[in-house]
Amino acid sequence: MDIFQAIRVFIRVVDTGSFTAAAQAMNLSTAQVSRLVSDLENHLQARLLQRTTRRLRLTEVGARYLERCRQILSEMEDASAEASGAHIMPKGRLRVHSITGLGTQLLAPLAARYNELYPQVNVDLTLSQRHPDLFEEGQDVVLTLARELPDSELVAQPLCSTYSVVCAAPAYLKQNGIPQSLDDLSQHRCLRLLDPVFGDSWTFNDNGVEQGIRLGETFQVNVAEAMAQAAGAGMGICLLPDMIAAKAFEQGQLVRLLAQHRLNERSVYALYPSRRFLDAKVRTWVEFLREEVPLAFSGYQATVEKPIYWA
Repeated sequence: MDIFQAIRVFIRVVDTGSFTAAAQAMNLSTAQVSRLVSDLENHLQARLLQRTTRRLRLTEVGARYLERCRQILSEMEDASAEASGAHIMPKGRLRVHSITGLGTQLLAPLAARYNELYPQVNVDLTLSQRHPDLFEEGQDVVLTLARELPDSELVAQPLCSTYSVVCAAPAYLKQNGIPQSLDDLSQHRCLRLLDPVFGDSWTFNDNGVEQGIRLGETFQVNVAEAMAQAAGAGMGICLLPDMIAAKAFEQGQLVRLLAQHRLNERSVYALYPSRRFLDAKVRTWVEFLREEVPLAFSGYQATVEKPIYWA
């Protein structure tokens, strides 16, 4: 027995006052309606309707059951409308995970602008240096950086490309000199930004020839913003992602060195579970990122590529 169909039939019988009228309203036979009501009573082990040849009357149990059933069906209809409309109207909690630098520099302000467009969406932004399991941790969208992504069931939306540049504080260069070539870097304190993708060396491509620079043990950290602060304090030469370097350049904390070189090139991706029945809040967030993230990174890269007076 389809319990919910039986409940609907029971309610329609009460509302119309007869099995025949209910059958006509629901495009069923009178026998089908009668059998569904009887099956429902057998399932409940309770009589819901007193039947005579002329009229139907709710029992006391039937009246209470009718009231509860109306509430249940109303809530089911609301739930169905909400679920079926999820791909149309952005609303609810949007869980976003991002690496720390991308989140603090870019996604936090973008989330505020997105919320202005879609005020019924509550953005829950989590930042860390690790890559979460999207399914296990219940994230809707993960923002990550990668040279290439492993095969998976996730949809990977590329947003833009990013790279890192060599930087140092003016005070450090004044005291220690300006490296004019890659070989000169061996005479300087090169700070290590921990990166699981690119390892413990800086690899330059100089006229088609790769040259690796081994880093010392002076200072290492796993968050780019902390590295920018350390380099800005004069600790040494560092490698920073363009989005972090741009802010330090604008504030005069750091300058770019060996400007002909870009390192650690990779792409920014938005990862999410499926295109099928995609929730409107996920769809609109990804579309928003596709428009805004490339614009932001083009601004960062314009800043780091400005003509400078350091070799």
